[in-house]
Amino acid sequence: MSFVSDLRAVLRGRDFRRLFGTRLLSQFSDGIFQFAVVGYAFFTPEKQATAAEAAVAFAVLLLPYSILGPFAGVFIDRWSRRQILVVAPIVRGTLLGLAALLVALNAPDWCFYAAALAVLGVNRFFLSALSASLPHVVEGERLLLANAVTPTSGTVATFIGAGTGYLLRLAFGSSHTGTALLLVISGLMFGFSALIASRMHRTLLGPSFDANRPQARQAVRNVIVGMIDGARHVVHTRTPAAALASMAAHRFLYGMTIVMVAMLYRYYFTSNVEAGLNQVTGVLATSGVGFFVAALITPWATERFRPESWIPIMLASAGVLELLLCLPFHQLGFLVVGFVLGVNGQSVKICADTIVQRDVEDAYLGRVFSIYDMLFNGMFVLAAAVAAILLPPNGKSYLVLVIASVGYVVSALLYRLLTGGTSSRAPQEAQEVT
Repeated sequence: MSFVSDLRAVLRGRDFRRLFGTRLLSQFSDGIFQFAVVGYAFFTPEKQATAAEAAVAFAVLLLPYSILGPFAGVFIDRWSRRQILVVAPIVRGTLLGLAALLVALNAPDWCFYAAALAVLGVNRFFLSALSASLPHVVEGERLLLANAVTPTSGTVATFIGAGTGYLLRLAFGSSHTGTALLLVISGLMFGFSALIASRMHRTLLGPSFDANRPQARQAVRNVIVGMIDGARHVVHTRTPAAALASMAAHRFLYGMTIVMVAMLYRYYFTSNVEAGLNQVTGVLATSGVGFFVAALITPWATERFRPESWIPIMLASAGVLELLLCLPFHQLGFLVVGFVLGVNGQSVKICADTIVQRDVEDAYLGRVFSIYDMLFNGMFVLAAAVAAILLPPNGKSYLVLVIASVGYVVSALLYRLLTGGTSSRAPQEAQEVT
């Protein structure tokens, strides 16, 4: 079935439509908010952004998903999920109003970032509650269908929200007042999602009562112990460990490149704030196109090459092409490299997902993917911090470019050494044949 026909099939359910509407509106609002944070950090005329501030901005955007993600389920399984979907938007809207006030009053940056961090912490619980609620509004035979269409639609809504944020910024201006208005609109839109969620019955979305469920404190302790067990397990399984390492390496090197690109378009390629924002948006757009292309070519490529072969090909080609395209420090090269890293990075992620799902024992899979998510976001934040130390004020750094480019090639070589060019399932299959 096509995406449109899949969506039409699941939309026949009234409660699913309400949950789906809650997701779309909230993620649309999140797109506006994320654009406001990035615009505030990099492209506000009143402030001279530094690479250190860029690292703080990325930490605010990503760390709540890394740190809170594994623990959100403990509370999602104890609190009314419908109430989370109603109350969280109100709390988040209030926090966004506070953040808008802080920006309008030219409060210190740390005050704004603290409010933004709280906003995203609330959002982590909200998104987890949405995912946990889905089985309560979709019949069992359509659950896979719903899981296929809802995250994709939510991601599209976030991109549309970011685009709307860009257009609103053109209308409101790039000053602190304009940023504050964006935050207010994001808060209002998120608040409307609470109205949609409130139309569902309080007990509809669970959780079901379980007398044997451990206390929250014990459950949190179990999460920590479980993740340690998952880490020990994956360290002793060669191909999943190598896959996680390749994904983490890409996110670190990609993060260094993105921070460098943001600083270049803010200070090196142009001194005009609006021109820099328009131009860096082009790089992000080509990267997004690359993500889409990767989804098309990776299945085809892995039918001809195993994922264990495709990962080092993607890593090595990313390093070589980034150096060749970006070494002259011309805008066109960075525009193209956005596409290249989008294709190569997403290809690595798709292959890493597949290898982890294929080679990790099912009993450990959830815990390993919790580690996966923490690495995915945490390595980007670490890269931003390292880039903040190495980058000059205008962002032009041959050192950072060489580190990123050579790092990709070295990662490809190390991956080949770790895997030995074979799948962890190969020995098992050989034993079965003999």
